[in-house]
Amino acid sequence: MNTALATASPQSAIGPRSIAGRIGLLPALLVLLVASMSAVDPQFYGINNVLNILRNASLLAIVACGQALVIIAGGFDLSVGAVVALASVVTAKTMAATAAAFPGNTPLIIAGGVAAGLGCGAVVGLLNGFCVAKLKVSGFVVTLGTMSATAGVGLMITNGIPVYGMPEIFVKGFGRAQALGLPTAVHVALVVIALMVFVQRRTLFGRYVYAIGGNVDAAVVSGVSIQRHIVGTYVVSSVLAALTGILLTAQVGSGQASFGGDRMMLQSIAAAVIGGVSLRGGVGRIEIVAISALFLTILGNALNLLHVDSRLQPVFLGVIMVAAVALDELSRRSKARV
Repeated sequence: MNTALATASPQSAIGPRSIAGRIGLLPALLVLLVASMSAVDPQFYGINNVLNILRNASLLAIVACGQALVIIAGGFDLSVGAVVALASVVTAKTMAATAAAFPGNTPLIIAGGVAAGLGCGAVVGLLNGFCVAKLKVSGFVVTLGTMSATAGVGLMITNGIPVYGMPEIFVKGFGRAQALGLPTAVHVALVVIALMVFVQRRTLFGRYVYAIGGNVDAAVVSGVSIQRHIVGTYVVSSVLAALTGILLTAQVGSGQASFGGDRMMLQSIAAAVIGGVSLRGGVGRIEIVAISALFLTILGNALNLLHVDSRLQPVFLGVIMVAAVALDELSRRSKARV
């Protein structure tokens, strides 16, 4: 086995102690948080609140999975929140236009809107990946620019006005529907997480992403196509963000340029970092990131139920992120001494 692949497996990249720590700590914090809130406020375990938590956690987990993949490869994607909004308005606009051109053809209307939403996400991902991989521009700078441009396009398309005109079955039969007692977004998120875990553990793409983030020089020497795989991570991230925008559009019943934004971007990075993804690249597991997304959603819900000022809530997120990064750095230094 060559050098890049030898260090590319999720297990070797993280290390047994780090895996046990991340997997053991987050569930423990989840149990503690849930138990505390259940004792403090009976509304917390009400069915409506639980479904709301699961729905929001699913949307965040989908975006965080793509964000984690980019960070594992050594990059950053600040544009995910803007892609969520753009995909929402593009999907709604396309469905409304198709409904006007082909009235009554519901399958075509829905398929056209979903394809347009995912397509715009893929375009943004390709642009991000091309600039990072081919032009060697910092991923932070590139995605910061595309974030601003994408958000501006979404506002320009809608003039800040929500877009309606989608088929009722798309909204009530999909976005607001439940299967096996769970919202549609939960089932979609479970499928996405399972696919991402499979990609990480069972495909060359997943191993090469670890190799690139862990040691790009070794990956080059081993013959890994660096540019193609970096572009692939950004495309996956943007497409998953676009999927989240489509799910939000179906849930709310309108396309809105206000979806996503800075909050979704920050929370996706926080979920990745708290879930054990190293900002240095080469380390991270999707399933732990998904648990982290659930933890952050429950924490936000708990703060709302406790009537904590919304202006103070980002402070909690910031403190947790800094603590996670500090622990990661301390762990890295202790391993370096060994």
